[in-house]
Amino acid sequence: MQDPAMTRRTDVLLDGLAFAEGPRWRDGKLWFSDMHQDVVMTVDLDGKNERIVDVPEQPSGLGWLPDGRMLVVSMKDRRLLRLDPEGLVEVADLSAHATWHCNDMVVDEAGRAYVGNFGSEIHGGSDGTPEPTVLCRVDPDGTVAVAARDLMFPNGTVITPDGHTLIVGETFAARLTAFDLDPSTGDLSNRRVWAPLRGAVPDGICLDAEGAIWVASPVSREVQRVAEGGEVLDRVKVENQAYACMLGGDDGQTLFVCTAADSDPGICRATPTGRIEIARVDAPGAGLP
Repeated sequence: MQDPAMTRRTDVLLDGLAFAEGPRWRDGKLWFSDMHQDVVMTVDLDGKNERIVDVPEQPSGLGWLPDGRMLVVSMKDRRLLRLDPEGLVEVADLSAHATWHCNDMVVDEAGRAYVGNFGSEIHGGSDGTPEPTVLCRVDPDGTVAVAARDLMFPNGTVITPDGHTLIVGETFAARLTAFDLDPSTGDLSNRRVWAPLRGAVPDGICLDAEGAIWVASPVSREVQRVAEGGEVLDRVKVENQAYACMLGGDDGQTLFVCTAADSDPGICRATPTGRIEIARVDAPGAGLP
């Protein structure tokens, strides 16, 4: 049997970015944050790109309310923002709960946002020891609650198509962790390991229609397709480090991968190596985001 690690490679759709994160497919375009250039952008399948909005304190996770307005995580000041016709407005301040910069996010069908954070400084300024932190939930009225505790850098997050399961990548624990999600309240319960990861560190993730999760892994320079329990079903290799992924395109079977040579802000700004890369896969995207 051929090694799946050798079966798929990517093509470059867009380059010259500082550091792409939070990819989301919507309205025929990939929406993403160029985190270290402080801007949210889009790109279509022809490579045509557009600047949508500047976010001075670094954008990351993206999502949409039921009425179509975009939510964006503002990392360094730990706020959730909403893009209204007149510009960005604050939805919630997460600084009372997030112990370091906020990061990725998933927004459910009711408009509740689940926002992770680093837990501790990861680019110098500390001893480098990871610290457990929380996953925050922001309700549509701006109320902030702690959805889950003691997570090791809650990062990429998905919600299954039935709306009853939330799965989050714990970057510093090398695992995908699942919770039951109550759609009526947004509460999380029944925490469990959905998949331990071997030789991979999860960053951004996305879910497909067969129930597998694509996991962007910077350290192994690939995106792994993982089944519940941890079996690796497929791999897409990249030249640099893979930080986030999303399924989209007209049929949902284009895998978009955000890559860069490094994640350090200074390096990314000085030498932009960020790319959006694409590969064709067999199962379309499903669930949220």
